[in-house]
Amino acid sequence: MKSKKHLPLALYSAALLSIVGLKPSSATAQTAAVTVSNTAEEQMYRPHFHFTPKKGWMNDPNGMFFANGYYHLFYQHYPDGNTWGPMHWGHAISKDLIKWEEQPIALYPDKDKYIFSGSAVVDTQNTSGLGTGKTAPIVAIYTLHDMTKEKEGKIDVEQQDIAFSNDNGFTWQKFEKGNPVVKNPGIRDFRDPKVSWDETHKQWIMALAAQDRIHFYKSSNLKNWEFASEFGKNIGAHGGVWECPDFFEIKVEGTKETKWILIVNLNPGGPNGGSGVQYFVGDFDGKTFMMDQSFAERVKNEKAVWADYGKDNYAGVTWNNVPTSDGRRLFIGWMSNWDYAQQVPTTTWRSSTTIPRELKLVKKGNHYNLVSTPVKEINNYVSKTIKTKSKTGKETLNLIENGKVDL
Repeated sequence: MKSKKHLPLALYSAALLSIVGLKPSSATAQTAAVTVSNTAEEQMYRPHFHFTPKKGWMNDPNGMFFANGYYHLFYQHYPDGNTWGPMHWGHAISKDLIKWEEQPIALYPDKDKYIFSGSAVVDTQNTSGLGTGKTAPIVAIYTLHDMTKEKEGKIDVEQQDIAFSNDNGFTWQKFEKGNPVVKNPGIRDFRDPKVSWDETHKQWIMALAAQDRIHFYKSSNLKNWEFASEFGKNIGAHGGVWECPDFFEIKVEGTKETKWILIVNLNPGGPNGGSGVQYFVGDFDGKTFMMDQSFAERVKNEKAVWADYGKDNYAGVTWNNVPTSDGRRLFIGWMSNWDYAQQVPTTTWRSSTTIPRELKLVKKGNHYNLVSTPVKEINNYVSKTIKTKSKTGKETLNLIENGKVDL
């Protein structure tokens, strides 16, 4: 059956990491602060280097930012079952993007109003006015999905709400008196806001999935949003609903040139079936995203340009507020596919994230390519390499130590 064909993916990933010399010790590779049990399920399927929740379902990564020495990862989470259900925002933190510590749930759904995907920003200048002390407020922007309206067959089931934190993202308060900050204009699939600071135009910008388009909004304070423009009609892949956009400026490697990248996740319609991640390269004038001419020709000829041709990278977005001294554009995705996500054979938990990646924009001739590599921090978990020629042993031959091997 379909699920059986894809079941070994998580196992293969863990095995591959072991083969190349990564150290799966409980001291250095514990996922989400979980003491790994000796059950067959844990041994076979719990990854050492991909974040998984201790229990329950997870899908899209959400609201990622860096603050006070920690990378924060939020994610779509149903803690009471291993299939999709009432969506919460789970939470984990890491100092190195590899070793994660699961935290208490950040955002809970209200009755029949689920907390769908979104983003979070560090409001360093307190433009929102939601800060109460010396620590900059963290503002989360997410989709509130009304299941009651959905059951009634209504269209306007999704709106954009905000919540805020004044302790670096560990506890949250919904902005009840001001929500929604973006009302539904009459679009069924209207979700997954990605917000970031546009330094050039001194404004907050939001990329929001609107059925099979992207809507751009702008704001001075994260609470009042103005529609700016729309992108996507008859452009790129349209085999399914557009979801989980990301939008950011990035330097072209080896040059002083910068471009804007629009990432759009698509389900179904991916290059190898089910979910997929496409992207666009262009320029942004503070209101409208315009594709680069050469990239537009490529999209026209290829129908879509994909960030990843694998089946297990979906809903990927990037971290906000990474220090300028670091300068990387850091990305993480959901290591699954809606074709079979709810059939993966684990009971305690289900799904994981990809290994975080660094994104770079490379130009060859007139063509731009968004490339990704695992973050450099993974190298800290690589053991020493043992090189040896053929050896013959009569009884015991010890070639490796502590169960680590590099082949």
